[in-house]
Amino acid sequence: MRFLPPTEDAPPAPQGQAPPHPGGGPEQPSEPDPSRGAHRTHWATVPLQVLLVTVVFLALPGTVIAQFGLGWLVLTTLAVTCGAIAFTLLAWWDSSFGLREDHLVVHSGLIRRSSREIPLSRLQAVDVVRPLLMQVLGLAELRVELAGGDASEIQLRYLTWAQAERLRAALLAHAAGLAGATPKAPEWPFYRLPFGLLLGALAFRLPVLGGVLLFVLLISAGAIAVGTTGYFEAGVLGGAVPLLLGLMRGFLGPLVRYTDFYASLSPDGLRLRYGIFQARMQTVPPGRVQAVRIVEPVLWRALGVVRVEANVAGYVGERQMDSSTLLPVVPRRLAYLLVGELFPGTDVSRTAMHAAGSGRARDGALGVDEQLFVTRRGLVCRVTEIVPHTRTQSLRMTAGPLGRRR
Repeated sequence: MRFLPPTEDAPPAPQGQAPPHPGGGPEQPSEPDPSRGAHRTHWATVPLQVLLVTVVFLALPGTVIAQFGLGWLVLTTLAVTCGAIAFTLLAWWDSSFGLREDHLVVHSGLIRRSSREIPLSRLQAVDVVRPLLMQVLGLAELRVELAGGDASEIQLRYLTWAQAERLRAALLAHAAGLAGATPKAPEWPFYRLPFGLLLGALAFRLPVLGGVLLFVLLISAGAIAVGTTGYFEAGVLGGAVPLLLGLMRGFLGPLVRYTDFYASLSPDGLRLRYGIFQARMQTVPPGRVQAVRIVEPVLWRALGVVRVEANVAGYVGERQMDSSTLLPVVPRRLAYLLVGELFPGTDVSRTAMHAAGSGRARDGALGVDEQLFVTRRGLVCRVTEIVPHTRTQSLRMTAGPLGRRR
């Protein structure tokens, strides 16, 4: 990414951008420096794990033991709790992490000892995740993504918020070849997603509108059946409940996930903050974005907004699906502006697009220049994919029987 240092006469941020996020403030000096020495996760990890073991025991074996009497249930629960305290306390005390030159060293495990020493040159992304309970307790989980497949994720549960922030900055600094004590890199606001725009864009989609219409029709049919026959049709309920659950997953899920969405640009990468029940700070280092996809549903074109997705090196499998969205809802102009920041020296607007196919076989457009390969396809949902030539890993050309006849 190309960024300029801030100056006093720097131009104001364009419309739609926001001031720096309050989470980027200075840390407390009393926190230990995670870039030096060995450290343990927060002591609250022990009671949280003990509580989880006790709850699981009461919910599963406890229901069977309760049949033999309350005394047996209390005695076995006390034994399980004491055993969990002893085991988790020893495991916590015997686990540590720290930075050793340009390596991240993690020791964990009590019965099965695990020691990992990872060169930070393999670092792909660093995320700070805060579930709702951890927000209340002031804790955070640090997730480090490394190159190397499905088992390449390192999770440090749990750290204080300030310690997680400082460790994230130290890891990114080491990965960039800087000293671990380098101050946190500054950031410049890029985009804050208004809640009204997020709400309207999620509702203004064909699957959501069609699902709501179908749900209303099913409920209306059930009400008519009650008025004529005196009882509610079970088939109507069997169709309405799954449909309602699907609507909640497709509408409420993204709404809760991307509320308070804020994006900023920094020398250490693109910083994304979002979420209510699971607050997340995601940092994508420069050069890790392999390709960008701009998605325009047919109804969103009237609003002039798009969704920006990316293929980020380091995320694989479910983590790729979970972290592929860079901007969930954003004006089209800012989407292409972000592409220019992710791929310095490129300009998608100057790439000449040509229709793919001929006659009725036209199924999109493609364009190639000295820096980019761009494709555009889709009628109901238009998808524009942008791949720099320097990030291309392989090429494959396929043609089926119908394609060869064309």
